[in-house]
Amino acid sequence: MPLIEIKTIIHSDIQTCFDLSRNIDFHKDSMAHSNEKAIAGKTSGLIGLNEWVTWEAFHFGLKQKLTSKITAFDSPYYFVDEMVSGAFKSFKHEHIFVFEGGKTIMTDKFWFKSPFGVLGRLANNLFLKNYMMTLLKTRNQYLKDKAENC
Repeated sequence: MPLIEIKTIIHSDIQTCFDLSRNIDFHKDSMAHSNEKAIAGKTSGLIGLNEWVTWEAFHFGLKQKLTSKITAFDSPYYFVDEMVSGAFKSFKHEHIFVFEGGKTIMTDKFWFKSPFGVLGRLANNLFLKNYMMTLLKTRNQYLKDKAENC
C-alpha cells in the first residue's frame, strides 16, 4: 500500500491549522480546480469524530464520489479520515499537528490502495501516487497561505 508523507511548516498557531484542515468549506475552496463539493453527510463547517462527508469531484475527466469518515480525533493534534466508499479500494489519511518554535508542523500521512490488482499497482507507480501528492501539496499550500494571513 503506497504511503505519501508530507510535512508543511506553517507560521500560525496549531488550532487555526487544525481547524482549517478539517473545515469542509475550506477544503472545497482549496480543491476548486476539481470542482469538489460536499453533497451528503457533513456538508459545511468543521467535521469531527464519527462524522462523514461525501464529496463529488472531477478527477481524470470523470465525475467521482468519495465518502470518508473521521475515525480518530484529538484536537488540536491529530485526526484521521478514512474512505468508506469511493474509487480507491481503501485509503487512510492521518493529519498530525505539532506546535514548535512559534510555528505549526503539519504532517500528512496518506496510505491508499487502488482497485484492480496488478493494474491498480501499475497505475500507482505510473501516475496515481504523484497525482495524489500534488493534490495534497496544493491543499497544504492553500492552508498555509490562509493560516499565515489570518
